Amino acid sequence: MTREDAEEFLLDAGSAEDGAFPLLDAAIACAIHEEPSRDPQGARDLARVGVERLATRLERESPEEALAEAMAGDLRLAGDLFTYEDPENADIVAVSERRKGLPVALGIFYLHAGRRCGLNVQGVDFPGHFLLRIETDEGPLALDPFSEGRVVLPSELTRRALHAGLTPNVADRLDRLMAPVSDRAVLIRLQNTIYARASAVRDYPRAERAALRRALLDPTDHRPWLDVAASREGQGALAGALEALARATALDGGAALTARAQRERVRLRLN
Repeated sequence: MTREDAEEFLLDAGSAEDGAFPLLDAAIACAIHEEPSRDPQGARDLARVGVERLATRLERESPEEALAEAMAGDLRLAGDLFTYEDPENADIVAVSERRKGLPVALGIFYLHAGRRCGLNVQGVDFPGHFLLRIETDEGPLALDPFSEGRVVLPSELTRRALHAGLTPNVADRLDRLMAPVSDRAVLIRLQNTIYARASAVRDYPRAERAALRRALLDPTDHRPWLDVAASREGQGALAGALEALARATALDGGAALTARAQRERVRLRLN
């Protein structure tokens, strides 16, 4: 798969309904878009083995135990505690090779295996730390893929929410803290992380690729194009920045003021 092939796949995925969004394949396409020279078969094989191990464990274990043991025990997937900022932690192909990564990247393997085995598992866009929600006979539980899939108790969710800056009246609302998000939103969160980290170290080419992937995954959102424009401006590609700003304005009239201000500033530099 070339970078152009990956963009075509992400464009198709972006037009899919939420219920038909190809999470694993789209995550692999994102990784190949970042570095086309790699073979993604290892990620596919790991995901397949995860489904097999989970199916076996579900014959004798509860859903939450089986999912955690299959992913963290059998597949050895865990959070990277020592090199957390390593870009490979956000790359699904690299994660499959290293068996460690960020919560969102790890969570994609959990979500893929759980769905294939008939479990009701969804991502949770928790502030500062991605979590999973799994439905059980006792009600929904929160799992932390970064911490080997362990159950996060309600009191811990509240503590984490307060630490992340949420107000007490919100931090006590478990229904809001555990609100599920779409698979598309899961993958976009991962690309947001890549963009933010790349921008922080002024790696503008990487930041541009991450922002472009967000734009392809959600073609109705103008905001990724503003980030594409900022990344291109950082590289000195002013004509490309103007093109991205024009796309943002065309997508959402509400973005017109922001995009227009950025566009005029870039035009002044271009002239």
